[in-house]
Amino acid sequence: MNLNLKDKVIIVTGGAKGIGRAIVLGLAQEGAIPVIVGRRQEDNTLVGQEVEALGGLAFSVQAELADPKDCEAAIAQTLIRFGRIDGLVNNAGVNDGVGLASGNYEKFVASLHKNLVHYYLMSHHALDALKASKGSIVNISSKTAETGQGNTSAYAAANGGRNALTREWAVELLPYHIRVNAIVVAECATPQYDTWIQTLDNPEEMLKKITDRIPLGHRMTTSEEIANTALFLLSDKSSHTTGQLIHVDGGYVHLDRSIIAEK
Repeated sequence: MNLNLKDKVIIVTGGAKGIGRAIVLGLAQEGAIPVIVGRRQEDNTLVGQEVEALGGLAFSVQAELADPKDCEAAIAQTLIRFGRIDGLVNNAGVNDGVGLASGNYEKFVASLHKNLVHYYLMSHHALDALKASKGSIVNISSKTAETGQGNTSAYAAANGGRNALTREWAVELLPYHIRVNAIVVAECATPQYDTWIQTLDNPEEMLKKITDRIPLGHRMTTSEEIANTALFLLSDKSSHTTGQLIHVDGGYVHLDRSIIAEK
């Protein structure tokens, strides 16, 4: 399907790894111009080279998004280079295990900066450009906001905030025809997830337990499946979709757990 994304300038935070990388490569395949924002320029460059190998054009910005100045600079550099922004994917973040008992004020606030505050700042600084283009915002969120997980208070709170901001911005930006949606991710195969699972006792056994609980296909969601939904939401093919929390999770969050026994 032609999503009419050719030559659209789309910022993707955390665009060098996992879900962000999949979105960047998907955008390149559609002829869009992805702007890769991430803390390690080496990683940004590698993904940029992958885009070029596909015959596309990419631009990368090194930024530590927990630093408000870097958020503002990332938007400014994009506008200097292209003069426009057609879409923003807020994706960067990390499940850092700041729990209620194990955390403290400093860790909790730092986690919110790593996982939520930059969603606001990137959108805030890009707003004038998005108004001009009638662009789209896609927030990547997590099931932890809805299901809980244990020992991850800050990350769960950040994702609750991502979901709430999605709905709030969808209302605020209606007059400018800027659509705002979120993709809620559950169990998705990414390098970050692989690293986490290896920290557990019997990682292969634990992974099987997790996948057995995923109703559709009893397998992990792929980064490409998240990316495909993000591309749709960024495109004018979803022109009457806004304020939605879309779960791309194989039914993990909402389907009755009794069906697990039917695999």
